[in-house]
Amino acid sequence: MDIPTITVQALNQLRQSGRPVRLIDVRTPAEYREVHVDFAVNVPLDKISPETIRQQVNGDPNEPIYFICRSGSRSNQACQKLRNLGLTNVVTVEGGTLAWIEAGLPVVRGKKAISLERQVRIAAGSLVLLGVVLGWLVHPAFYGLSAFIGAGLVFSGVTDTCGMAMILAKMPWNQAGQSGKSQKTSSASGSSSCSSTPEPAARTTCCG
Repeated sequence: MDIPTITVQALNQLRQSGRPVRLIDVRTPAEYREVHVDFAVNVPLDKISPETIRQQVNGDPNEPIYFICRSGSRSNQACQKLRNLGLTNVVTVEGGTLAWIEAGLPVVRGKKAISLERQVRIAAGSLVLLGVVLGWLVHPAFYGLSAFIGAGLVFSGVTDTCGMAMILAKMPWNQAGQSGKSQKTSSASGSSSCSSTPEPAARTTCCG
């Protein structure tokens, strides 16, 4: 069954109407710290369960819970995981945080971070290059490393999951908590104010 979706514009209208909107950001803490929707709560994908979600949100259990990530892939997987576990009132935000930013809606900005998608590209490219160089200079068996990474990327594309992303998401630089103050900005209004946002800790997929 397809996961229900909502556009960033419709989500913002719900927020502006005064209705309580429960929004969960499933990216890594480092990605969340860099930029996130101003009312989103961070619960990384590998921490997603009905119990953790109920701990983070309050209100009517029949009200929908909205999920957002970078571009929509991880939030869709979080929703699918929760539906499989019996939590059905879940909705994914189309286009993710990128679409929210492009629409000029309010975000909180903090310390810059390399996105998980870029980290996967860097790691995969480095391993492929290493396999080729070692295969050429040391022993042809090292070409197998490049072949293994290539097969993994094909599997990732077919299944929309990524083991490398899951590993990278658990690295210390992706677990760093938010320190100091973040700046809340709105492209639409051009105004800014300082706000400090609490942040938890990071299974991730390739890699939106």
